[in-house]
Amino acid sequence: MLRLLVLHGPNLNLLGTREPSVYGHLSLGDIDKSIAQHAGTLGIAVQSKQTNVEGELVTWIQNAKGHFDGIVLNPAAYTHSSIAIRDAISAIALPTVEVHLSNVYQREEFRHRSLIAGVALGQISGFGPTGYLLAMDGLVAHLENNRTPSRSRPAPDRKKPAASRR
Repeated sequence: MLRLLVLHGPNLNLLGTREPSVYGHLSLGDIDKSIAQHAGTLGIAVQSKQTNVEGELVTWIQNAKGHFDGIVLNPAAYTHSSIAIRDAISAIALPTVEVHLSNVYQREEFRHRSLIAGVALGQISGFGPTGYLLAMDGLVAHLENNRTPSRSRPAPDRKKPAASRR
């Protein structure tokens, strides 16, 4: 079963009350419920986490290797400033999809630059909470299309009989 890690960055714990005209009225809990339900329909396992701490995101990304098949990441404001998050994604080489609730390219100029995009499989922005579900769909399709076909086990190495002496 495929396992995805969904990471929410700083201030996303304030969803539902923070600038609803930009971010909508759903809480992070509502979004995580939707993510879990969607994971069920996809037949995958998902774990969601949120933090306001950059180093914690870096640690979670690093620890994902060997435990998850891919990451859905909303780095929030760290998108524009965190070389550490970019380096962590690059280092573990797990497919990662960058998600933003708002269309960052319709907002302030400083939001138009993502340090994460260059190491991400893709980027989804402007679709609100549906962006997480779209990211999951894309990531699952990518992982399924790039699975290594299971190989049959090689036959055991049988020792050849010793050559007879003449």
